[in-house]
Amino acid sequence: MDSDEETLEETVEGALDDDGLPHGFCTVTYSSTDRFEGNFVHGEKNGRGKFFFFDGSTLEGYYVDDALQGQGVYTYEDGGALHGTYMDGELNGLAQEYDADGRLIFKGQYKDNIRHGICWIYYTDGGNLVGEVNEEGEMTGEKIAYVYPDGKTAFYGHFVDGEMLEAKLATLLSIEEGKPQFEVMPGSPVYSFDKSSSTCISTNALLPDPYESERVYVDASLISSAGEGLFTKIAAEAGTVMSFYNGIRITHQEVDNRDWALNGNTISLDDETVIDVPEPYNHAAKYCASLGHKANHSFTPNCHYESFVHPRFGLIKCIRTIRAVEKDEELTVAYGYDHNPTGQNGPEAPEWYRVELKAFQAAQKK
Repeated sequence: MDSDEETLEETVEGALDDDGLPHGFCTVTYSSTDRFEGNFVHGEKNGRGKFFFFDGSTLEGYYVDDALQGQGVYTYEDGGALHGTYMDGELNGLAQEYDADGRLIFKGQYKDNIRHGICWIYYTDGGNLVGEVNEEGEMTGEKIAYVYPDGKTAFYGHFVDGEMLEAKLATLLSIEEGKPQFEVMPGSPVYSFDKSSSTCISTNALLPDPYESERVYVDASLISSAGEGLFTKIAAEAGTVMSFYNGIRITHQEVDNRDWALNGNTISLDDETVIDVPEPYNHAAKYCASLGHKANHSFTPNCHYESFVHPRFGLIKCIRTIRAVEKDEELTVAYGYDHNPTGQNGPEAPEWYRVELKAFQAAQKK
């Protein structure tokens, strides 16, 4: 993101002055294969210009006496972009960063190319981190907060490089001149980063998630023979995160090599990992830190699974509404079993799912 180019010039395309220096609009290619296109005055960049770096990233802005000044845009090789304020070629001032899809992922200040002061980090799932960064620009300190997607529920306390060390439940009351104001809940338990392993689902399995607890509850499902189900405590709009799906982390091979009867509460996290809520943790008396595994299947669901960066559980899945839901409505998701696996005659799924699929397909034909 620094606009300085220290490598030697290789070639110049464009006008030269009497001393053989670039003068006017020129393209200069350096020995590093970085390239600059822009206006020069007697060998110094002056006016609008753009660097094209060897890794595919670019930097564009207005140059004065060979240094980037004012607003500049650094575009990463993946298409993400940092819009910042430059002084003498270095980031100093307000900056905003966007991912390759144009979603805001950072807002705050820079000082000498390092994040400075109150900064906000936005996750694509709707949650965010906020606080005063340390001298290295990291989210480290005693007054850092994670704010849930509702923009109010928060964990406030000690974080180290964005990881929650010790925090208490709080409410984001307001944002005044860019600074958030929090109120810590009296008597709040202490929360910390508690990512599961292949053997431990949680070090505090009976500590509920406060955001989830305000939105869902478990009761007898309205679906025949489905056991327990997940229901809404509140009416919610489409696109609302309602619940979280945490569990132990196992491999796809482990899941594939065991009986379907053991896979009732499994969900694929990524190509390597499956989240599982095995016995006895499928019982609320043994585990209630998250409740997403209680949502039952439907071929016409009102929710779907999405990835979620949780301050306590790490990367997991959440359950997000795909349409508006009413208070006390049962939340359902499509389990997403493969209906046409290679080399198989039917869906790669448990027997109950096969039966329901046939019934659903028959009803669709009527």
